[in-house]
Amino acid sequence: MQKLFVFDLDFTLWDAGGTWCDHTNPPYRRVNRHVEDSYGSRIVLYPDVLEILNRLEENNIPMALASRTGAPSWAMQLLQLFEIDHFFPYQEIYPVSKIKHFDVLKKQTGFSYSNMVFFDDEMRNIHEVGALGVQAIYVENGLSLQLVEEQLVL
Repeated sequence: MQKLFVFDLDFTLWDAGGTWCDHTNPPYRRVNRHVEDSYGSRIVLYPDVLEILNRLEENNIPMALASRTGAPSWAMQLLQLFEIDHFFPYQEIYPVSKIKHFDVLKKQTGFSYSNMVFFDDEMRNIHEVGALGVQAIYVENGLSLQLVEEQLVL
């Protein structure tokens, strides 16, 4: 059975200089392989992220985002600057409980909670979403290829 892979943003796909993207200072600009805010603070994708997204796409695995950031437009700008927004046809990016995000994703995609895999760095989100029946995976130091591949084997 195919699964929907859902990702958080801050501290899961990227590191915004040790803080959340809604604590950075736009406007942003792309500099080589990272993004900088107006103060020159770096925002970087974790090393395995591009490879992970490309592999999932090559294997026709649907992907979505679920982020409770207080600055959705900033997060969307970062997705565009990193050139990864096209990987995610479903983007639930707004400051509410992740339960709301997953309710919308379930309706939009037709995937049941039990056919969703969620990667997040916050234990409160892991517990909250896991209680819905979603396979919630704790991301300790940024998303890694090993963490994702473990879910593909199942």
